[in-house]
Amino acid sequence: MSVRQGPQRRAPRKSAVVPDVPADSQRLDNQLCFAVYAAAHAFGRAYRALLGEHDLTYPQYLVLLVLWEEEGLSVKEIGTRLFLDSGTLTPLLKRLEASGRVRRARDRADERQVSIFLTDAGRALREPLACIPDQAGGMTGLDVEGRRALLDHLVTLRTGLHDGTDA
Repeated sequence: MSVRQGPQRRAPRKSAVVPDVPADSQRLDNQLCFAVYAAAHAFGRAYRALLGEHDLTYPQYLVLLVLWEEEGLSVKEIGTRLFLDSGTLTPLLKRLEASGRVRRARDRADERQVSIFLTDAGRALREPLACIPDQAGGMTGLDVEGRRALLDHLVTLRTGLHDGTDA
């Protein structure tokens, strides 16, 4: 004799807990990440205009900034400073070398290590490009104190995000 039971009750499905958040938190204009992303693109366009007459891209300019501080760094050291991997950095360095602005030299003790040095042409760009940070900064609509405060906040943001992804 079979006994018919009522409908089987399934265990409730475990789903991701979605906290109660105001609907405004889902608006694009309220996304910090989007504001940073869009600002980075705007900076890219501004720097493209400022660096165009020197036939430089923004990433190439960043490499020059690093080398003006210290020459002879390895590709890995430059990549660490710029948060770029060697797969991105190597072609960029080859283009800078082809344009006569840097030279690459293999380490005699370890052939796998490549150090980067400025050429005279790369060093000569430092003076004419010295105005670029102030020109770009002036395009932001922020005064010098505002730009410094924003820089401090962005460094804190980057550090926090970096540390958070390492956890």
